[in-house]
Amino acid sequence: MSRDPSLLGIVESTSGSSVTVALDPDTLSGLVYIDGQGHRVGQVGSFVRIPQGFSSLFGIVIQAGAAVAGGEKRVDFENLGGRRWMTVEIVGEGRSGEPFSRGVYRYPTIGDEVHLVTEFDLAVVYGAETSRNHVEIGALSSASSIPARIEVNRLVTRHCAVVGATGSGKSTTVAGLLHGLSNAEKFPSARIVLLDLHGEYASSFREKGHVYRVMPDASRGERLLSIPYWALTFNELLPLTFGEVDDMARGRIADWILKSKKEVAATGAYGNVELEWITVDSPLPFSLKKLWYEMRWEIDATYPRAAEQSSANAQIEDVGDPDILVPARFRPNDGANVVQSRSTLNIRRPLEALASRLRDPRFNFIFSPSEWAPGLDGNSKKDIPELLAQWLGSGQDDHRPVCILDVSGIPTFVLESLVGALLRLLFDAVFWGRNLSEGGRERPLLVVMEEAHLYLSDSNSTAGVAVKRIVKEGRKYGIGAMIVSQRPTEIDQTILSQCGTFIALRMGNSQDRSHVSSATTESLRGLLDLLPTLRTGEAIIVGEAVQLPTRAMIKKPPRGYQPNSDDPRVVEVEYADGESGPGGWDKKIEAIDYSDLVNAWRRQDSQSQKVKK
Repeated sequence: MSRDPSLLGIVESTSGSSVTVALDPDTLSGLVYIDGQGHRVGQVGSFVRIPQGFSSLFGIVIQAGAAVAGGEKRVDFENLGGRRWMTVEIVGEGRSGEPFSRGVYRYPTIGDEVHLVTEFDLAVVYGAETSRNHVEIGALSSASSIPARIEVNRLVTRHCAVVGATGSGKSTTVAGLLHGLSNAEKFPSARIVLLDLHGEYASSFREKGHVYRVMPDASRGERLLSIPYWALTFNELLPLTFGEVDDMARGRIADWILKSKKEVAATGAYGNVELEWITVDSPLPFSLKKLWYEMRWEIDATYPRAAEQSSANAQIEDVGDPDILVPARFRPNDGANVVQSRSTLNIRRPLEALASRLRDPRFNFIFSPSEWAPGLDGNSKKDIPELLAQWLGSGQDDHRPVCILDVSGIPTFVLESLVGALLRLLFDAVFWGRNLSEGGRERPLLVVMEEAHLYLSDSNSTAGVAVKRIVKEGRKYGIGAMIVSQRPTEIDQTILSQCGTFIALRMGNSQDRSHVSSATTESLRGLLDLLPTLRTGEAIIVGEAVQLPTRAMIKKPPRGYQPNSDDPRVVEVEYADGESGPGGWDKKIEAIDYSDLVNAWRRQDSQSQKVKK
């Protein structure tokens, strides 16, 4: 009777979900071929199967050695074949014809056979290749012929994190994942919003997505990013406009905004909204310029000494123009006939700060947001539905599943606040409309947060609060988060711990690895210890979106559709994948003109100038 080529050895000892396997002396080292497929024996990260009658336990190799396990660690080279061992972490079980299940119902016993996991076995674990619930993202590192797949439902609704050091292939991995998730044939109604902090992804999704930028280039098909200030909550808007104000001024501003929103709602132009339901946070338009003008009037006005201080008695010399931020001018206070307003508002400096922001072209995307900019009467040409149609898709012929919000042109000192406001807007839209056809339960939304450590280090910040709400409550309402970061230690642990799936690329920093390990639900510390040795583009995937913890090479996006995040070449180089090219230091120096560079700098557009050959 011929020996089963998949047999590795037998169970030697068990401790909880950890199993020590003694390799059979006849088990070959290196590469074993089964049904024409190559498998590496004993490679850390590879899979094994332990038959248990009609079912099988599945585990992953986390350690391998050539000495007596648990005893004296001396290698007997003369009898090496009989002294090899592996440590395996059991992760689940499967029965032929039934879905694979995480967790362990029964544990192996001493002497049970341990086998290599073949392609047929993995079909039990991962499901059929044609399953619509799975997307192929690459190939297993231990068996390149076997595809690595992730379950879309759990990846999106249970949240995920993509972490890795700079240069580990993080951006390419994210682009590859999103190309799979935006497959028009499998998922024609996919909705993905990508926050792009460095303008890297426009080239990767030029046919699958729309790009919105603060300063768009129409020749590249980019669109204007508009974030109407009146759609922000009062707590989000105040720091961006007035800054720090005392309680009296805060209350006065809130009352003015609420009154203006009720006046606009009463026109009936913004849906059938009962006036008593309206709050200062309701997404209804109002004019910031008019607010500025009337607040200035209140504190600047002068009146006859003996007269009532009402608008009719104000000593006006020039009414000004709120539309161009010219305040009203009044007769000066002479202390005898004309006196200053008795207003106790201490708001002069905040009003000056507001006027400065309203004039600053860097803030046009929020304070003069194109057709969402209200007039002095408080009405805007477009409303929130048209904004959501831009970001979440309109369902028309030009629908593209990926929306890239390129925030690279937003001033850095307000970036965190605006990212938080964007995320809160998306969550509220999906939350309140969750049971409608456009809502999250009918068409779930995936929000991808690139460079998340830049705005999620403070869990009490606007962005931190918004993301914590998404990761804690989003599953029920159909909004999922993908956290992407090179420094997981700088992300609040509460946010990371809510991610059901981790895609971890090469990571050398021990603190970052520890942060990721403590946030995962898997007891696979030995596997995560491999992170410093992973190749570029190789990842360890653990969590709910994969049936087994997986070490895989992630499939790159098609050539020409990779993100603009490659390392610059200093000198000429030729890589193993055949790509080569001259480096910047190899070229003969020519006459240098920095005019184009400065022009791009002034335009805040890194894509506008072509490299001169």
